[in-house]
Amino acid sequence: MTATSEWLDGYLTAWRTKDADDIRAIFTDDAEYLFHPYDAEPLRGIDAIIASWQEPEPAEPVVDFEVLIEDDRLGIVRGRTEYPGHATYLNLWEVHLAGDGRARRFVEWYMTVPDDDDAAVAAGATGGDVTS
Repeated sequence: MTATSEWLDGYLTAWRTKDADDIRAIFTDDAEYLFHPYDAEPLRGIDAIIASWQEPEPAEPVVDFEVLIEDDRLGIVRGRTEYPGHATYLNLWEVHLAGDGRARRFVEWYMTVPDDDDAAVAAGATGGDVTS
């Protein structure tokens, strides 16, 4: 198993449990967590990350993630997160790894998947077919 694959397994466990020790296992004490690449106020430090992860989610997420590419310091992860009854997101993550395999910097790139009504409106506005 690769370093990013191991990290991803730990992330998914921590996301599910919300346990502080599980979160500490995947982020360094001084980690930086950006919710989007232009985040002007990223979370800084493990305590801020743990506190953020305690906030309730809109629903139990259904996820599917895979490591796309990595080297010894950076992993790129692609995935899909569905919050049933709420929204579905496509995700791309930058996972900047420290020497111990934990993330020292994490950057989310995500977009909301439009529902069928939104897709129909977009197709009408552009004159194109957004489903193909």
